[in-house]
Amino acid sequence: MAKKTIITAAVTGAWPKKENNPNVPMTPSEIADDVYSVWKAGAAVAHLHMRDDEGNGTMNTDKFVETLDLIKTRYPDCDIVINLTTSGDIHADDEIRVAHVKKLKPEMASYDCGSMNWLNSGLFINSPKFLEDCGLLFQELNVKPEIEAFDPGMIANAAYYLKKGVLKAPLHFQFCMGCANGITGSVKNLVFMKETMDSLCPGSTWSTFGVGHSAMEIMYAAVALGGHLRVGMEDNVMYSKGVLADSNAQFVERAARVIREFGNEVATPDEAREILGLKK
Repeated sequence: MAKKTIITAAVTGAWPKKENNPNVPMTPSEIADDVYSVWKAGAAVAHLHMRDDEGNGTMNTDKFVETLDLIKTRYPDCDIVINLTTSGDIHADDEIRVAHVKKLKPEMASYDCGSMNWLNSGLFINSPKFLEDCGLLFQELNVKPEIEAFDPGMIANAAYYLKKGVLKAPLHFQFCMGCANGITGSVKNLVFMKETMDSLCPGSTWSTFGVGHSAMEIMYAAVALGGHLRVGMEDNVMYSKGVLADSNAQFVERAARVIREFGNEVATPDEAREILGLKK
């Protein structure tokens, strides 16, 4: 049987705005519509951030609730896996960062496994206490952590929390390649991240994305190395050099073509649940 490859669509992050690309979804209504469109295009997982009324990243629980309600009411046939961020605003305190997870109990949520300088402009703090509390909360709520690793040290952190019981195997990683102040996006570095994971956290699954000019290199390498893919306007607003993306679905459609051309099959949401050990 052909290998199943999961496509995650990160439809909007905390940064790109309409002036960067007019097709970036910003409101709960726009985000809900984009989730449906990427699901139709082949995405099995939707990774969601929220924006405030000025278009800035926010961890406002009401925005998450409104968006998920719109997805359910407008598109009752959409069975996409929902993966909610816990890091949509670097100024939010630890409690606000998980309030929506407690209320909504999504199938997945992000778990950024370390602190770093963010975009050369601020501090992205994930303290040991936050990571321990967050890991235990996710276990209590049966929420699968998506362990976002911006460098190999964050993989080592995950291994530590796995041994400590804060995280439970099998882990699922998202290798964030090419982000400012994180590891550079290249095939060599992706191989290094995968080998680090295999050594420290054997049996884990993984996905990856490349920001900017590394996007296609990382996509091709991920499929060849047996990983899963993340695409979308959180990571790139350009479809190719000098060409703005028309939609998030456009990114998903390209990822699906790459997967099929390689000889794999695009995983459905239920197949993704099986691969990731989720319970619908």
